[in-house]
Amino acid sequence: MQHFFNDASRVVDDVLYAAGHLAPLRIAEPQSGVRILIRRDWDRDTLGQRQVAVLSGGGAGHEPAHAGFIGDGMLTGVISGSLFASPSMDAVLAAIREVCGPAGCLLVVKNYTGDRLNFGLAAEHARREGLKVAMVIVADDISLPDTPQPRGLAGTVLIHKIAGYHAQQQDSLDDIQALAQHACERMASMGMALTPANLPGQARPDRSPELGLGIHNEPGAQHIAPDSARDAMNHVVTPLTAALDERGHTDGWIALLNNLGGCSTQEMGVLTGSLIDHLGAARMTQLIGPAPLMTSLDMHGFSVTLMAADGAMRTALRAPTDAPAWPGVQDVRQPETFTPNLAARHGALQDDAPQATHLTAALTQVLNVVRDARDDLDGLDAQSGDGDAGSSLVEGADAIEQALTAGRLDTAHPERLFAGLGQCLATGMGGSSGVLLSILFTATATALEQRGLVDSLWQGVERMQTYGGARLGDRTLLDALIPALQALQKDATLTEAAQAARQGAAHTATLSHARAGRAAYVPDSALEGVVDPGAEAVARVFETLARCL
Repeated sequence: MQHFFNDASRVVDDVLYAAGHLAPLRIAEPQSGVRILIRRDWDRDTLGQRQVAVLSGGGAGHEPAHAGFIGDGMLTGVISGSLFASPSMDAVLAAIREVCGPAGCLLVVKNYTGDRLNFGLAAEHARREGLKVAMVIVADDISLPDTPQPRGLAGTVLIHKIAGYHAQQQDSLDDIQALAQHACERMASMGMALTPANLPGQARPDRSPELGLGIHNEPGAQHIAPDSARDAMNHVVTPLTAALDERGHTDGWIALLNNLGGCSTQEMGVLTGSLIDHLGAARMTQLIGPAPLMTSLDMHGFSVTLMAADGAMRTALRAPTDAPAWPGVQDVRQPETFTPNLAARHGALQDDAPQATHLTAALTQVLNVVRDARDDLDGLDAQSGDGDAGSSLVEGADAIEQALTAGRLDTAHPERLFAGLGQCLATGMGGSSGVLLSILFTATATALEQRGLVDSLWQGVERMQTYGGARLGDRTLLDALIPALQALQKDATLTEAAQAARQGAAHTATLSHARAGRAAYVPDSALEGVVDPGAEAVARVFETLARCL
């Protein structure tokens, strides 16, 4: 199974079934063979007496369009076809009959042949029945400049909002149609995708990245090879701005950034930043999205719509609506910044710090050993974690060496040395390991003001256990550190302590269950025979100290 579908032939019906349970809608009986959704509170003889009904729709596969935009201040109802296929004329006509009261009904139609024909024919039949019906055709795509019929894309959602707002204000059908048509003429859209959509039950087409795709999985206007999100955004926005500039709409745009279905939240965030960087707050004053608004199933791409909105359009777009998928309008502004207080305290690092030559040399040797062990530790971590234990420790080693080389790390006074090590690791080593080791050294430094070194290290270990939650036997660095401290507490030599650390590290390979760290989320079978990388690092540090001191 590649998608969370039940039956490829029932995807549309399953989606509408869920919508009917979660939104205040009325749905056409399934036995009718048509897919129509209407606002639950809408009655053509009451609300329809004074408000124009606004209907839209088209092929499915574009969710949340169109059902997600039903609500007070947006659409009165929608008519859905099958995936990427227009609804029938009968379905559209039935929807018009259901919602059209004395105030009339506006049809908002994307400029695809099937939609134009079926909605248009339904409108003609409705007029023969005496119903007041008008239509606006959205043709916002500018990727095919020579085509006589530009496609309707995500800009259609903006027309839903503008027409729905004016219907809510009880404007006349003629006025709403004119306002919607005016808005259509002031916007342009273009899409870009790395991969096309995968229709349920079918193999994904093998196509390279394309610029100017439609929303029905039709090929794009050209193949491109963007090397970054910024480059992809430039390919899209440059022709959009040129098109609006040519129409005389040079700035003050509202932008809509649409996820075509397959982009992650992170990708959309990066694309948003690229869009803002390209246009700037002066030209793009407001943003709608980023959000999935007019998708194409799981197409891995995005589209941008730019609208040269006047005051009336901005009022309509900003007005509240209870349509569940409308994301609202955000102002684009330059972020305010502040200077964080990162000043070192208690003199942990200082200029021209006193040096104890033998400790400085020993510490340098330890840092070299940590660097040499990088690949080994990463390899061990790859079997039980995310494969970066050695890399993280090297980050910490580099931060310590930088302070040592600059003469800012006091190696002549133990409490200042440990405090400085803690500060270096807190700021220079990523991940939870950097924080835990910083806690160890910082708590040890505090204890050294009143206790001996071994007792102070025990205090640091206790603090690590309090905050980190690990204990002896949990497959962490404590499995090597605690045996070494136990040996030192019994007046053992550094060599004996190093042997105890080595034995503790080796013992972790016999522990098939981790209860702390990322290894706790790994199956026990993956841990068998694997030494914990943190314990291995501690053993190597003690072995180095035993040789140097």
